[in-house]
Amino acid sequence: MTLITGATGQACFLKPQISLRSGSNSKELGFVTSQLSGLKISFPSFDQCAPPTTNLSTTIQPLARRICPFTGKKSNTKNLVSHSNHKTKKLQFVNLQYKRIWWEGGKRYVKLRLSTKALKTIEKNGLDAVAKKAGIDLSKK
Repeated sequence: MTLITGATGQACFLKPQISLRSGSNSKELGFVTSQLSGLKISFPSFDQCAPPTTNLSTTIQPLARRICPFTGKKSNTKNLVSHSNHKTKKLQFVNLQYKRIWWEGGKRYVKLRLSTKALKTIEKNGLDAVAKKAGIDLSKK
């Protein structure tokens, strides 16, 4: 068995066809000739590869990352230091909260996942100003 990749990038497992033939020409295309035994080993062309029977479609789901979209805050790496001064890495995550906030421009509630720092900034400056500064389009959410 031999693995051959076709012109379309598909992989085919091909079984060589062996036939007895004496005095074969080694310059012919599509086969390999053994000078010792006089066997002709030929392989089918790439056009004979069958297309795959399964249709695999991958869907990419959006990741729920631990990053605030408004402030850009993300997790911090810190060291846990023991009594013997042994250091172990630990992550400090952002305080992200799911909040429903009234959007005056769209006359509706918008459900957002944001940090508590961004929530305080929205209360102070307004949702439209903070979203415009962060480059977020609220009409999609």
